[in-house]
This record gives sequence, C-alpha cells and structure tokens, in this order.
Amino acid sequence: MPEGGVRVVGHGARFRRSRRSELLIWWREIDRMLLGLILFLVVIGAIAVAAASPASARRLSTSTKSLGDLYFFWIHLRWVMVGLIAMFFASVLPKEAARRGAIILAGAMILALVLVPLLGSEVKGAKRWLWIGFSLQPSEFLKPGFAIAIAWILSWRVRDPNIPVIGITIGIMVLVGMLLMAQPDFGSTVLFGGVWFVLALLSGLPITRVLWCMGLGVVGVIAAYLFYPNATNRIDSFISGGSEFDQVDLAMRTLLNGGWSGTGLWLGSRKNSLPEAHTDYIFSVIGEEFGLVACGVVVVVYCVIALRVLIRLLDEEDLFTILAAAGLTAQLVGQAFINILVNLQLFPSKGMTLPLISYGGSSTIALLAGVGLLLAITRRNPYLSREKFDLSEFTRK
Repeated sequence: MPEGGVRVVGHGARFRRSRRSELLIWWREIDRMLLGLILFLVVIGAIAVAAASPASARRLSTSTKSLGDLYFFWIHLRWVMVGLIAMFFASVLPKEAARRGAIILAGAMILALVLVPLLGSEVKGAKRWLWIGFSLQPSEFLKPGFAIAIAWILSWRVRDPNIPVIGITIGIMVLVGMLLMAQPDFGSTVLFGGVWFVLALLSGLPITRVLWCMGLGVVGVIAAYLFYPNATNRIDSFISGGSEFDQVDLAMRTLLNGGWSGTGLWLGSRKNSLPEAHTDYIFSVIGEEFGLVACGVVVVVYCVIALRVLIRLLDEEDLFTILAAAGLTAQLVGQAFINILVNLQLFPSKGMTLPLISYGGSSTIALLAGVGLLLAITRRNPYLSREKFDLSEFTRK
C-alpha cells in the first residue's frame, strides 16, 4: 500500500468497478420474472426445433444436397445466441435511449420496406427479404420499432391534447399496411393493425372512432379476400374446413397424434407431412412429440407473460411506458395466439411463426431485441415509490 495508507486505483480498475455497478443496477431494476419466462420459452423453442428439424431437413433435401437431421437446430442455436446478445444490450439501455433507438429502427425499416419490392428476393411468390450480406426481413425488425414509435406519438396527448395523434398514427399505419401488402404480407398487416388498435384504445380513442376502426378493419379483410388470391384461398379453405391434405388440417392431425403425453422426442410420424414443421407449424410438432399437456404449458406461459407485464404497469405513472410496454406485449402475444389458433384450425393460415419458439433468423433476432426493449422500458428502481397513472381520468380529458 502506498505511503499514508491511500490505495491508488487505476483507470482500468475504476472502469471494471463502474461496469460491475451498472450490471448490479440492471439486475436490481430488471423484471427478473419476465426475463425468466422469456428464457424458458427460448429453451422450449430450442427443444421444439430439435424435434422438428429432421422432418424439415428430409423434406428439403435433394438428390444433390442432403441436409443433416439437426441442420435447422444448429442454425437456430446460432440465431438464438445473436438474439440473446441483442436482447441483453437492448435491456441495459436507459428508457430514453431505448425509445430513440426504437424510433430510428422503425424509420430505417420503413425505408427498407420501400426497397423490398424493388430489390428484394422472392420466395414462394412473395418479396419480403433484402440481401445485405445476409437475408434481412424488414417487417420483423419493424415490429418492436413500430409499437414504440406509435406509443411515443400517442403519448404526446399528455403535453398537448390538441395534437391529432390518432390521425398521425393512422397515416403511419396506412403507409406500413400498403408497404406490407406490396410484398404481399397480409398476415403481418393484420398484426400491425391489431397492435395499433390496442394502443389507440389505451390512449383514449373515442367509442365512435373505435366503431369506425372496426368497420375499416372488416372492409380491409373483405378487400383482401376479393383482390388478394392468397387470402382468398386461405379464407375459402378455412370456411370449407379444408381437405385431408390441407396444411392446417395436417397440422391439426399432427397436434392430436401424440395424445396427452406425446410420442416422445423424434418418435412422431405425422410431422413428416408438414410443409413448415420447424416454423409455422412447430406448435403441432410440440403436440405430437410432447403431448397436449406441453401445448397447454406453452399457452399458459404466453398468458403469464401478458399478465406479468400488466401487473408491472399497474403502478406506472408514465403514459409512454404504459403504451410502449402494452404494444410490445400485444405484438408478441398476439402473434403467438394467431399461430396457435391456426394450428388448432380456428384461424385461417397466416404463415406466421410462433414467437421465441419457431426456427428463424430475422424473426428470432428481432423478437429477442423487442423483448430487450420491453425489459428496458419496464425497468424500475425497487426503492422508489410511484404515483399510479389514472388512465380512466386521462381518457376523460
């Protein structure tokens, strides 16, 4: 020790101590229960992709290229690792930084959507991806940015009730919907519209406008049925109950094949007939190999995630925080239940993955980054008491 008993601390030591303190603060403020639920779904997803990978790998193998049974599983693990890193870095951001970053992300992805019909690569009749050294699906990364950007605009009403925030957000929603339908991507358009509707309701949308919006939604679905052949085929198939070889019917048969306890890992047989076993219909693979009980667990976890966020927001005082967290949760849980309902033959086929469980590149990274933003926005000092935000009082203003 130096003379006088004073310890000299170098810059490196102070930096390490500062970083350690920041991580301790992050761990104290983060919603650890929500984080645990998300990681639990990620683990379930890895197991489910391992179960579905052999069916998809064999189906996509050709005479010139044979894919290993765990081909999609190993790739999925790489994307999950990248996604978890993105989730961590997003979750340590201060709320204002998370908001600004999400708004910039939304703007960049809207610009990317403009480029998709011009420069995008076509897969199965749709242009949804841009090649930038790797395949990027802008609509997936737009989801968290869209929810936060719309929440931010709607929260302007607190500062000035005369700002036409509903009209501004309707304009953004129409623009996003037009760009998505240019690909075309009807399923994502429906999901974005649902997120906007939830946020508009929470911000105090008058009941007359609620009815108008519902009417416009019905008109949009009818227009898609009349002018979008893919939507026409899927809705007709749903209404008629499908055929023995219809994708949704195959998914339902696969889901029920395992009974309550399932056939066991890699012992399912019906999954081999599914065209997208590792993505759109992975819930059916879970049902076949791990049973209806496992499917019930997945549904319960999504419900608990939504409930946990709502509980977290009960004593929140900031309108932006309430709207942003609600929008991100609606996007995550809404997509999950659309996928599940499709697998149960209760909704027309949408080509939509099961969040945090299905195999994916852009979707996995974007979803985990969105979860990171949700964790950042809902961070809270446990030692500070807050005055509750009275939403009913606000909507009466």
